[in-house]
Amino acid sequence: MPHTLIIGYGNADRQDDGAAWHVLTRIASRLGRTVPPAPEEGFFPEGEEIDLWYELQLAPEMGEDFAAYDRICFVDAHTGDIPHEIFLRPVDDSPPASAFTHHLTPAACLALTRSVYGKNPEAVLLSIRGYSFGFARELSDETATLVDQAVDILWDWLKGS
Repeated sequence: MPHTLIIGYGNADRQDDGAAWHVLTRIASRLGRTVPPAPEEGFFPEGEEIDLWYELQLAPEMGEDFAAYDRICFVDAHTGDIPHEIFLRPVDDSPPASAFTHHLTPAACLALTRSVYGKNPEAVLLSIRGYSFGFARELSDETATLVDQAVDILWDWLKGS
């Protein structure tokens, strides 16, 4: 199996914005790994064939880390501006123009990885529809159902089907 990174990002204290955290914990369980008791940033654990990494947001310095992988799955929540509740799509490394420098996209991260480190890992984005963004760690019922489906989709991607 190719060296794989699943990186989830979002604010786990803002309900459905933390959908990626819930995806990562379920994947960790399927892989037989210990799940951290509360959302925390970083790897759990690093150095595996499939690494799991959770962060609040993507950052330019992650490009160096991304260069070490053959493939990457970015996991995030979306607010309904995408027509599908769950989607898995390839990410190219062409960064879209953005007026917000604090919001780095997977495409922008991959562009940095390619231009600075000469690496271009295969990458996909798994995005899950969020419905509630209040101050809580629990997902809305709607997004919790979608997270279960998203985990199955991600599992199939990991296994190559």
